[in-house]
Amino acid sequence: MKDAKKLENILNLVSDYVEETKDKEWIEGEDWVSYSGPYFSKKEYLAAIEVLLDGWLIFGKNARQFEIEFPKYLGMKHGSLTNSGSSALLLAMSALKSKNLYNLPEGSKFITPVVCWPTTLSSMLQNGFEPVFVDVTLPDLNLDLDQMEQKLEEDPDIRGVAFAHVLGNPPNMDRLMHLVKKYNLIFVEDACDALGSYYDGKKLGSFGHLSTCSFFPAHHMTMGEGGFVATNNGKIRKVVASMRDWGRACYCNTAKPGCVLQSTACGNRFGAWLPGMPETIYDHRYVFDEIGYNLKPLDLQAAMGLKQLEKLPELDEARRQNFKKLIDIFQPYKQYFHLPKATEKSDPCWFAFLLTVKNGAPFTRNDIVSYLEKSKIQTRSYFAGNILTHPGYNHMAEKYGDLGETFPVANLATTNSFFVGTYAGITEEKMNYIKKIVDSFFKKIWS
Repeated sequence: MKDAKKLENILNLVSDYVEETKDKEWIEGEDWVSYSGPYFSKKEYLAAIEVLLDGWLIFGKNARQFEIEFPKYLGMKHGSLTNSGSSALLLAMSALKSKNLYNLPEGSKFITPVVCWPTTLSSMLQNGFEPVFVDVTLPDLNLDLDQMEQKLEEDPDIRGVAFAHVLGNPPNMDRLMHLVKKYNLIFVEDACDALGSYYDGKKLGSFGHLSTCSFFPAHHMTMGEGGFVATNNGKIRKVVASMRDWGRACYCNTAKPGCVLQSTACGNRFGAWLPGMPETIYDHRYVFDEIGYNLKPLDLQAAMGLKQLEKLPELDEARRQNFKKLIDIFQPYKQYFHLPKATEKSDPCWFAFLLTVKNGAPFTRNDIVSYLEKSKIQTRSYFAGNILTHPGYNHMAEKYGDLGETFPVANLATTNSFFVGTYAGITEEKMNYIKKIVDSFFKKIWS
């Protein structure tokens, strides 16, 4: 009872501290309007502290509970929680090489847009796969489906497609899925920026053979760091979970992961598990089916994630409403921008508000971005822009010739695109300030 009282006192103190500090006054022009960030109440902090003080640090009961709950939100059956969205992509691609699944050889080709976040591409390269780049389209910057179809017609060796829905806005998924089916492609769906978005009433993240999500602080929900691989295929889930856990064969510890004493699914830890020594009795927890990694999250992250899941409807609605407000702010200046527009049949939960300055505008991206940043309104470039222009990837550019001619929209995105935030932390007060600064920029342009 004494320890329980101490824990109660600790949690009460933390609760009081969070409540007293969470509503710090925002001062226009002095404090930043962040493009994104964590949106926590005391619940996330208390959940993390309880797990920490309980003494179970690694992947545990909260992480397993998250794996059960989160696929329901996506409209998928199974999933594996990881330590980051990038790890989720690495595991998704690695699973495709497993001899227990697709057994794809190195050199297998995947279509991917040349405008991307690096890990969508690097997860392919780290597994020895060959990217086949296509340009993107305006205003959404999603992969060009005309070019994708052309590549598929020209090259029967293409095995799959992998891309991220751009800031929550998908391409034409009817056409995309038609191509996936027609050419028997493996679809790795990067939904890291698309949590809560729909296409034709179906959640993004539920279309791929495997899909990935990220819980980085800038994303729709967060547990500090974290990621997820979702699938409807139980065999895929087993391989992904094994690869996440060093390649371990044993999947028994579902009640309290990591505990060798509880809830074994097979009821038989010790058996003749080793094909190389078939007479030897061995502990199944130290048998390895896959060549794996250690990409598990901490249980306290998952405890925070479970609390964030409860808030997702609120967080999603805030992003949709802030997007509408930003449309109203920028609509008077539409002659200068390719403004974001939801794909037909889609309902995006916008990760951010994407703007591409039109060629011929009386200002550059740098002009408006500098003005916003000097006014303490955060902006971001659209991730890597044309990835083939970057030092780490430029060695792959040669076969594509002149990048400006081959990927004209990607190059425009690299020079002219940026975004501002939509997350729940951008209050009405902050949104009014954004409008004031945007209007003042154009008054200067017109004067």
